[in-house]
Amino acid sequence: MKLIRFILALIITIGVANIIYAQAPSKKAFTNPLLPSGADPWVIYHNGYYYYTNSLQNKLNIWKTKNLANLASAEKKTVWIPPANTQYSKELWAPELHYLNNKWYIYFAADDGSNNSHRLYVLENTAADPLTGTWEFKGKVADATDKWAIDGSVFTHKGQLYMIWAGWEGDENGQQDLYIAKMKNPYTIDGSRVKISSPHYDWEKNGDLHDAVNPPHVNVNEGPEILKHGNKLFLIYSASGCWTDFYALGMLTASANSNLLDPASWTKSAEPVFKKSEANSVYAPGHNAFFKSPDGTEDWIIYHANSKPGQGCGGYRSPRMQKFSWNKNGTPNFGTPVKENTQLAIPSQRK
Repeated sequence: MKLIRFILALIITIGVANIIYAQAPSKKAFTNPLLPSGADPWVIYHNGYYYYTNSLQNKLNIWKTKNLANLASAEKKTVWIPPANTQYSKELWAPELHYLNNKWYIYFAADDGSNNSHRLYVLENTAADPLTGTWEFKGKVADATDKWAIDGSVFTHKGQLYMIWAGWEGDENGQQDLYIAKMKNPYTIDGSRVKISSPHYDWEKNGDLHDAVNPPHVNVNEGPEILKHGNKLFLIYSASGCWTDFYALGMLTASANSNLLDPASWTKSAEPVFKKSEANSVYAPGHNAFFKSPDGTEDWIIYHANSKPGQGCGGYRSPRMQKFSWNKNGTPNFGTPVKENTQLAIPSQRK
């Protein structure tokens, strides 16, 4: 009888503990990094949930959570693995998840094992939750030139869908430029690509390489992302090689009323807007995304960075996030990359 009473008490205790755990409040503070590793982080907030993804090279994963501070313990699912022996089987880079016309899309770059064949591809899912349903491969997304392309992102402005990406002018590595084009639908480019940025300043040209596979030096503009505020569009991009400690964020600015396909509409800032902090031990911060807090009152940036100098483009890069503000002239102020293990308040929640 004593044994039965003990077992019943134990069951009740476990049940109560599980209820308390299930009802426990989410974290109110967090520290960077959000995960031990994860390059090219991307976040979208939709219907009360954050959906997160990053580069994994051989598959596409999506994380789902109400609080990004809990990303390490968030629900996670592998939603697509590329078939073998195709032009898009390997080196899957910089996936982005977008919700367009009541459907989900994942844009990513991939190749056949040779970097020279990198192109952009897209998947479509009609399910309400991107962790459910079926992801259909819609094919390559390319303009008529079909040149090397990575880091594709899309945005809608005044009812028109655009794609921006990093690409080569020709067929040989040596410089990555930024391009823009209109889209007729989420998987088809409409018209010609337009180059809107090339590495110009010295801080965009740190790119010496020391291997036989690549050229001796590459100038880099990549990872373009659109940030809208007031009557301006800001295109935030990553500059210099990710293999250097000087990887940083640059900015192009355009009027919301300008022709976005006219290179003259975009003005490049002369200095980086977010760069390494040796004092805070944050190196090569870049390849970012933007999101709002759940209550819509705060602006946040998520990016990857290294913790030590010389760690390059490998698995040491980890995702970090921090709140940013706006200058009096309407431009974003991203501040300085926050030191690891610094306590930060989570994005502001709905009351």
